[in-house]
Amino acid sequence: MKIYVTDLQGKEHALEAVEGWRVMEIIREHGLPIKAECGGCCACATCHVYVDESWIDKLPEMRDDEEEMLDEAFDLQDNSRLSCQLIMSEELDGLKVTLTEAD
Repeated sequence: MKIYVTDLQGKEHALEAVEGWRVMEIIREHGLPIKAECGGCCACATCHVYVDESWIDKLPEMRDDEEEMLDEAFDLQDNSRLSCQLIMSEELDGLKVTLTEAD
C-alpha cells in the first residue's frame, strides 16, 4: 500500500503505508515535516493536511472532535483533514495529501 504526500516545496513522495496506521504516523515515520504535537489524540491541529479532491468522498465521515480541532488550523480549506484521524486501509491505498504549514 502507498500514500502520496506532497511536501511544502511541491515535491510528491510515494510512501509505503501500513494498514491500521494513522496517515500522520506514516508521514512522520518517513521523515517528512509534520508536527503532530498531540501524537494522534485529536487534541491539536498540527497534522492538518489537504486531501486531494478525488479522495474526499472515499474518506470516513469527519467526527465532531476533528471538526472542532480543524477550526484551530490556519488556511482551512474544504478538503482539510487531520491526518491523525485517517486510518490507513486497503480502501485508502493510493491516497494523496498535501502537507500544510505547521500550525
